[in-house]
Amino acid sequence: MQITDVRVRKINTEGKMKAIVSVTFEDCFVVHDIKIIEGQNGLFIAMPSRKMPDGEFKDIAHPINSDTRNLVAEAVFKAYEEKLTEENELEEQAVPL
Repeated sequence: MQITDVRVRKINTEGKMKAIVSVTFEDCFVVHDIKIIEGQNGLFIAMPSRKMPDGEFKDIAHPINSDTRNLVAEAVFKAYEEKLTEENELEEQAVPL
């Protein structure tokens, strides 16, 4: 299985949720609303979830093994870092000296 596209759709500078990402697999299946969250031990991904009637959150889609989770997380973090770098460069160019 290959990840063929990762799109960082929204970046937040405030709060613990840092970005919302979509990941495409094999150019034929996409998972939207993967969140990048800042936790006590650094960044982690949270898969799309739904709040259940008892108040608990349940994943809608998720990797079923740690190798796949690591593959998704690495691709997501790489795209996030690239997007942050791109936005920082744009901000630097927009600031008059």
